[in-house]
Amino acid sequence: MAASQAVFHRESADAPLLAVRDLHTWFALRQWGFLRVGAVHAVDGVSFELARGEAVAFVGESGCGKSSLARTLLGLHRPTRGEVRFDGRSLGELDGHALKAYRARVGYVQQDPYGALPPFMDVRRILAEPLIIHGVRDRAERERRIRAVLEEVRLSPVEESLGKFPHMLSGGQQQRVVIARALILAPALLIADEPVSMLDASVRIEILDLLRGIQARRELTLAFITHDLSTVRHFAERIFVMYAGRVVESAPVDELLDHPRHPYTQALLAAIADPDAANASRLREVPGGEPPSLIHPPAGCRFHPRCPHAMAGLCDRDDPPDFEPRRHHLSACWLHR
Repeated sequence: MAASQAVFHRESADAPLLAVRDLHTWFALRQWGFLRVGAVHAVDGVSFELARGEAVAFVGESGCGKSSLARTLLGLHRPTRGEVRFDGRSLGELDGHALKAYRARVGYVQQDPYGALPPFMDVRRILAEPLIIHGVRDRAERERRIRAVLEEVRLSPVEESLGKFPHMLSGGQQQRVVIARALILAPALLIADEPVSMLDASVRIEILDLLRGIQARRELTLAFITHDLSTVRHFAERIFVMYAGRVVESAPVDELLDHPRHPYTQALLAAIADPDAANASRLREVPGGEPPSLIHPPAGCRFHPRCPHAMAGLCDRDDPPDFEPRRHHLSACWLHR
């Protein structure tokens, strides 16, 4: 174990690895560089727990707060309010050394592999960098770990890959290097932010299968960020649906996909492309309009301006709590009161 990882001590197996309580991440808007005139409510009251070894998905339209949530969990954004606890420790309590140790326990797979890799480093140097930063000084040990993780992500032959620069690799190979870098410090939590959206369709299934296999083999806790509900059924155990900075529905994956309760989740599922040509002419009832402004979010339920079931005097006034229409299935919608 690298020296910087010793700050964290594993709690009991029954305790959640990650616990998020009423998390708010707002970004200040300033005029003339110093006068605060408002804030973007990117994450606005999110709570959940992730068990050890669990794979979950966060889904929603672009701009719903998924990536801001991911970066807050990574410690790249400081919460405006609320708390993130990892292995029993609050991220807000961590100083520079402890925050460095935390980031060694959390791997990050970015959306754009080419933009995520330094173009002036070859694969060996890219993978050696986090090991050097976190105190693995023995060169032979670094080489062993680098070769092992390249084998794990199936970037072979390893000997040929080590000296290549990012521009010499295909998009799928670049993403394998990004995954390898995320795994090189043996994290407990892996956050994958739209990991296949920039890849060719033919490569996406390969990368998803790779991530699923690694997660199961290493017993990693995996948070998969995506806007595509069609990719999550065989990947995640639970789904959290986000809209306008909030989680509006959550349930085990089959339960949510087969019995969606929130009107927004129903709209997301209706928007999935149907491969059956016989259904090409069928009109789908998808709510119109655009997601609300995160600078001035609407009162009440944030989906009510687009919701076909909105009730005047209730949905546009009162923020709905989480109801449980089915066991282990939560939906923040007044239809379930």
